Amino acid sequence: MYEKQIEQLIILQQVDDEILVLQDEIAKAPLELSDLEAQMSEFDERRIQIDERMEILKGQKKKLVVEIEEDAGKIKKSKNKLMMVGNTKEYHAMMREMDSLEKLNRMREDEQTAVNEELVRQDDATQSLNEEMSGVKEQYATLKTTLDERLEEAQKRLDSLTRKRKKACKVVPPPILGRYEFIRERMENPVIVPVTEAVCHGCHIMIPPQIFNELQKGQQILSCPNCQRLIYWQQGSLAGSGDE
Repeated sequence: MYEKQIEQLIILQQVDDEILVLQDEIAKAPLELSDLEAQMSEFDERRIQIDERMEILKGQKKKLVVEIEEDAGKIKKSKNKLMMVGNTKEYHAMMREMDSLEKLNRMREDEQTAVNEELVRQDDATQSLNEEMSGVKEQYATLKTTLDERLEEAQKRLDSLTRKRKKACKVVPPPILGRYEFIRERMENPVIVPVTEAVCHGCHIMIPPQIFNELQKGQQILSCPNCQRLIYWQQGSLAGSGDE
């Protein structure tokens, strides 16, 4: 019965170690997506900025088209009136007005050209952004699928280990199991270690002869007086167990 309890404690320790690894993997797995999620969030912000810029430019273009057409109409009317002026003074006044309108229209046409060029640049930026987003979204989808599969496998293994743990716990007496849990919460692994040649494999310190003699009898589960870990005498079928 003693050896069976020791054996189950060793199994329990191995199970708990693997459970910790799986729980850590499950907890950290979503972080693998965080960089790609951050990139996609940045893309969204850039798209909003481009869209806002495009709206402003389209508004400017529309306004310039209207203004240029209006001024072109005014210039045409002024040319028609120019033929009907009665004196030189009126003629020069009309010419100055037309020159001013034509100059203003040339400035608007230059501005219109600049706006059109900027619209092309923003279109190019949108296309480039779409290509970047497509690549990152593809990476994200692939990684998420792989990650979901890994998490599903990890969860299945975790469920299996949990069942195995419950089975091992049934064999170990509650007082011993309580000591195991107490030590595990407060110390670094391992919790249960072998003793060979009177040396504890947990702290690597020699245990007192009296305790070593009691340990060799194999009648009760003892603790190392130095590190408080659960100890067993390494022999027979237990040789090598837990000594990792």
